[in-house]
Amino acid sequence: MSIDVVDLRNFYGQRLGVVARRFVGRGVRALWPDAAGQRVLGIGYTTPYLGLFRDEAERCLAFMPAGQGVLKWPTARPALSALVDENDWPLTDGAGERVLLVHALEMTNDPAALLREVWRVLAAGGRLLAVVPNRRGVWARTDTTPFGHGRPYSRSQINQLLRETWFTPSGWSEALYVPPVPRGWFLRSAVAWERTGATLSAPFAGVHLVEATKQVYRAVPAQRRFKRSLVPALEPVLAPSPGT
Repeated sequence: MSIDVVDLRNFYGQRLGVVARRFVGRGVRALWPDAAGQRVLGIGYTTPYLGLFRDEAERCLAFMPAGQGVLKWPTARPALSALVDENDWPLTDGAGERVLLVHALEMTNDPAALLREVWRVLAAGGRLLAVVPNRRGVWARTDTTPFGHGRPYSRSQINQLLRETWFTPSGWSEALYVPPVPRGWFLRSAVAWERTGATLSAPFAGVHLVEATKQVYRAVPAQRRFKRSLVPALEPVLAPSPGT
């Protein structure tokens, strides 16, 4: 079940959304410190974070699922966003080097199909970065934020899903240790919450950030072969021999 794009935009325009964007964006940048010359693609609602790479990447494109809706991005420049079928992107195979998923994996009805489309679009050795709500975190239990909608994941569940869809997990991080309390006086302590949670490696972070690489050489399941009996197309007919 997707959340409406207007609700997503409104959330990131509020104080709590600004705090979430700050800390999640910091985690995204830590895993991807350099995207110079790369083709960076986003699926879901990635515009609050794609801006981190727009000035250095070769190009940035924001794809928004049809069930969610689309908004023009960036607002003051030629549009780089498009409405797409989440399982059928209008791109050729190997079109991008990096794909960012935010508010996507937990919202889709078929996460495996979405990740296989990501695999198709990524170039050989391409990298995926998914921001996914932590099922043990407080944010996943509060439906007043986008991270409280859809299906949250544990770390082991994400790891299994990625391996089943031909990705190799290569980096992990967490963010949003601060509880989703929108009051101004509480948000002023958000930095302390993040530092404390990261230092203690606390299990109640709001989101997982997982990086994975595309497996170019993957095993293909063997198919059972059945013997086929040859059936003659025509039945034999007795014919008279020559000279009779």
